[in-house]
Amino acid sequence: MIFSLTGQVALVTGASGALGRHFARVLHGAGARVVLAARRPDSVAALAAELGAGAMAVALDVTDEASIAAALEAVQASFGAPTILVNNAGIAATRPFLDHTGADWDQVMAVDLRGAFQVAQAVARAMVAAGQGGAIVNVASILGTRVIPGVAGYSAAKAGLIQLTRQMAVELARHRIRVNALAPGYIATEINAEFFASDPGQALVKRIPQRRLGQAEDLTGPLLLLASAAGAHMTGSVLTVDGGHSVNSL
Repeated sequence: MIFSLTGQVALVTGASGALGRHFARVLHGAGARVVLAARRPDSVAALAAELGAGAMAVALDVTDEASIAAALEAVQASFGAPTILVNNAGIAATRPFLDHTGADWDQVMAVDLRGAFQVAQAVARAMVAAGQGGAIVNVASILGTRVIPGVAGYSAAKAGLIQLTRQMAVELARHRIRVNALAPGYIATEINAEFFASDPGQALVKRIPQRRLGQAEDLTGPLLLLASAAGAHMTGSVLTVDGGHSVNSL
């Protein structure tokens, strides 16, 4: 029962992606009413229908403050103020550093860092106004602490998100809002399947001590820990789930 989310309202951004869909299913399965947020609500409508009662889809562009406000208004009208936020929306621009453009940088930062900040701030304000506290889970990455070539903007944004998590944790603790970061390593999805089937992809997998990619299911327990009463004394933490990749020898 310590992992139960019965009575909670969970908002998941980037819910149309593979991890977002998984997070929504996990939270709903644990008893929460779940809001699936994506720029195009039709992209998550089928999942909301699949989950049935206690699930809804909303349009939410994390780069647009008016869109965030409208989404929260819709959530509060149907379910009340969120008590859980999974800040999952993210993009990457893959280019060598010398070819990385200012537009690439701005786009990634707008979604992965500023977008996460804007959504978290709006949701935290709603939590404070409701006087109920809550849990915010920022989905970071092991690339917030380690690097690979070609994703300068993404790595910088995720590093910023980890530090933002710590800042939020300190400032929001007095409102009974816990803020933690979930930092996955490489998780198998339909998007990266072709790369990881290639020789370079297999070489990368061999750098992981467990010699395998993570699966979405590997994030189930860590997510529930951070979202539920099981993690009641955790705030400002970065929970790494990567098969040992980030601690492997150089």
